[in-house]
Amino acid sequence: MKIVSRIKLPIETEMELFEKKFSASMSSKVSLLNRITHYVVNRKGKQMRPMFVFLIAKMTGNGQVNERTYRGASVIELIHTATLVHDDVVDDSDRRRGFFSINALWKNKIAVLVGDYLLSKGLLLSIDNDDFDLLKIISVAVREMSEGELLQIEKARRLDITEEIYFEIIRQKTATLIAACCAMGARSVMAPDEEVEKMRKFGELIGTAFQIKDDLFDYGNEHIGKPTGIDIKEQKMTLPLIFTLNNSNSEEKKWLINSVKNHNKNKQRVKEVITLVKETGGLDYAVAKMKEYQQQALQLLETYPESVYKESLVLMVNYVIDRKK
Repeated sequence: MKIVSRIKLPIETEMELFEKKFSASMSSKVSLLNRITHYVVNRKGKQMRPMFVFLIAKMTGNGQVNERTYRGASVIELIHTATLVHDDVVDDSDRRRGFFSINALWKNKIAVLVGDYLLSKGLLLSIDNDDFDLLKIISVAVREMSEGELLQIEKARRLDITEEIYFEIIRQKTATLIAACCAMGARSVMAPDEEVEKMRKFGELIGTAFQIKDDLFDYGNEHIGKPTGIDIKEQKMTLPLIFTLNNSNSEEKKWLINSVKNHNKNKQRVKEVITLVKETGGLDYAVAKMKEYQQQALQLLETYPESVYKESLVLMVNYVIDRKK
């Protein structure tokens, strides 16, 4: 059995019902909008985020979920989908998960409006049901994701990212949404505040490990969807590159910055940057950091009694860093 199917096993029924509720939460009186949202729903990814919501809810709620859990998972997925639609416009990307993106098929204006619609649907789903505690969790995540994206853009222009700033960017850009999923799961079943915070921290650790793994893919892996060196071409300062910069002499540093800034479209130069990063131990350092976050996340689960939900979460933590794409 595939690893994702094994993770999903204890929440299979909930995930099936969630898909129906999620589709219903997107409905509109505008047929064009329904056509686009139907396209979105039928091209869903692995749905890791709602899986986190249900697994955490069941682990912290004695195996129970409720309508708030379904709404929480729907809100997360609506807002996550909205951010992806907007990201494709910002990045001028015409592909998403191997399919044409909304902006490629319906142009930017419609894509931006669809993203706005999904965002408002997510917020109203919480407001209409008085889930203000859940709304606060997701609103903080949306604010942080925007800040993280803008901080990365600002730093990419000057290429002055320290390791500390790098971790702040990925905490906001990637980890904060997974942290929101985990906090949402615990909060939906009325877990106490300290437990909600513990689960939020768990999600943040996993999200950070997930992003470091993504950064490592830039240095070569035969299974992944993105070409090697794409982050360098986009002038993204990732952990292996930051480590190499911090551990290079002034001449190498100058060459590296010049390569990323002015020669990032030169395939041979990008290849040379990748080789230097590998030789200076940038990849080994990033792998060690990723495993640190993985271990910290697993430690937070140790206090919970054994259950199929905890087992799936452990599998999920390990899958995040063992995945091939």
